[in-house]
Amino acid sequence: MLWLFHDDRLIAWSTQPYSEEAVTMFSKAKPEIVVVGGGFGGLEAAYYLRMRLGTRAHITIVSDHDYFLFKPNTIYIPFGLHPDKLKVDIAGPARRKKITFVKDRVVEIDPVAKVVATEQQKLRYDYLVVATGAGMRREEVPGLAEYAETVWTPQDMLRLELAFYNLVEAAQAGNQRRVLFLVPPNNKCSGPLYEMVMMLDTWLRRKEVRRNVEITWSTYEDSYIQAFGPRLHTTVTREFEQRGIIGHPRYAVKQIEQGGVHYQNGESLPYDLLVSFPPYTAAMSFAQLPHDERGFVVVESATRQVVGHPEIYVVGDAANFPIKQAFLAFLQADAAAEHLAAAVLGTEPALAFEPVSMCVMEQFDTATFAQVPLRYTGIPERPLEVAGGDQYRVGSSPVWRLGKVALGVYLPWRFGAGNPFHAGLPWRGMEAGLKIMSGVLAN
Repeated sequence: MLWLFHDDRLIAWSTQPYSEEAVTMFSKAKPEIVVVGGGFGGLEAAYYLRMRLGTRAHITIVSDHDYFLFKPNTIYIPFGLHPDKLKVDIAGPARRKKITFVKDRVVEIDPVAKVVATEQQKLRYDYLVVATGAGMRREEVPGLAEYAETVWTPQDMLRLELAFYNLVEAAQAGNQRRVLFLVPPNNKCSGPLYEMVMMLDTWLRRKEVRRNVEITWSTYEDSYIQAFGPRLHTTVTREFEQRGIIGHPRYAVKQIEQGGVHYQNGESLPYDLLVSFPPYTAAMSFAQLPHDERGFVVVESATRQVVGHPEIYVVGDAANFPIKQAFLAFLQADAAAEHLAAAVLGTEPALAFEPVSMCVMEQFDTATFAQVPLRYTGIPERPLEVAGGDQYRVGSSPVWRLGKVALGVYLPWRFGAGNPFHAGLPWRGMEAGLKIMSGVLAN
């Protein structure tokens, strides 16, 4: 019995000697690329790879869901949007792009054997992209799981919808209610909660019950949306003042009990309804990959390659980049896919990961756009800072709500067709539109 290996992977065996032509053919076998995760980073990487490599590689997507969830728009669920409207099929687009889709849950990665183990099978790979995302660690804050409504999954948002409904009913009956929003330590990108507090204010005003609801905001941050710099702090401060929202920065939670939150500075705040975005942790931990204390995999920044395992790339929330956000996940996925594709093609990669955040913060009556270039500081306590310069832009206008709507249409269309969000001619058109809008409506 003769065995033939390529890059330490068994690709053929025979009882007869192989010809020189057969050896040459097998040595050029298509590489196996496995992408773990069906979220922003995983699908962007898979579709970018297919765009760059054509048929020169086998690509497999593994996800425990057969749909992609457009998570940024789950903020609308507490105000009546059905979660099913945010789902995009994975299997159909993957099939049309000749990408194998496996609905299964990954349980282990063996970087030595180059095997991904799921609950039902083992998948060999030449290159691996990990995009398993982040999870929430509610138990990190005593009392949070018991007493707070949280914003993360569609199920969380549906429970919050009921809580908001009960809030309105009580206010309509003339009862005074106190709503407290809480950002705990170890949540460095709480943008959705900032959206939620201002959306709630607008929604309650339209219901004509805002006068019966006191809204208070508390965060461990030194400034509002601290990770994105002083301009967003100024914008949020102004919005809070105009909306009558009481804000408390530098309030790091200590513990929660029924009806009250206690902070490390000795202060306490009361509530009838508590809404929080819990601390982040890795959704899945992989013991054989280097990771930090929260389970996020340690990678080389520019390429997203795992330290010590250059054939493995980790993108999006699963990696140790401190800020967890969809647009940053796209940039990481594109950089990883570009470097992976270059390795397969034997070319030089055309791009690397440069952290620039871009988001539109919904408020129902208006919206705030932010484009924030970031740079590494080398300081463990605060690893990133805003780079400033012409790319740093913030602006508020009702017109930005149209931009939010456009993104909500564009992304499902791209992923629904099996194409990357942040690449190709359609994205260049979308990007040009955003540049024009930001030039007029942001500074």
